[in-house]
Amino acid sequence: MSRTVFSVEAVEKSTYVVTVSFTNKAGTPVTPDSCTWSLTTSAGAIVNARTAVNITPLATSVDIVLSGLDLALQTGETNEGLRLLTVQAVYTSTEGSSLPLKEEYLFRIRGLTAVT
Repeated sequence: MSRTVFSVEAVEKSTYVVTVSFTNKAGTPVTPDSCTWSLTTSAGAIVNARTAVNITPLATSVDIVLSGLDLALQTGETNEGLRLLTVQAVYTSTEGSSLPLKEEYLFRIRGLTAVT
């Protein structure tokens, strides 16, 4: 699994959009047959019950919108938090069927002094 690191940070309990694009080995865009995403802390704890969330509709590029409690700081995180958005997909192409695509997106959440 590879990892993409975003330089743009999310803001605590605000909105953050992750654009995910799917390509085959040759770099050609593909539409997955199925796709899910999960959101975890850097330690692997699931955030806001976001595990194996189905992505629909499927396309060669999709936006995953995170907001509110998706971007809340967790116990022990005071000024910032790290999050991993893990995307797992399966696609079909001339290379075969049920081919896996996996990617992990790392981003930082900047905490606010007074947020509700």
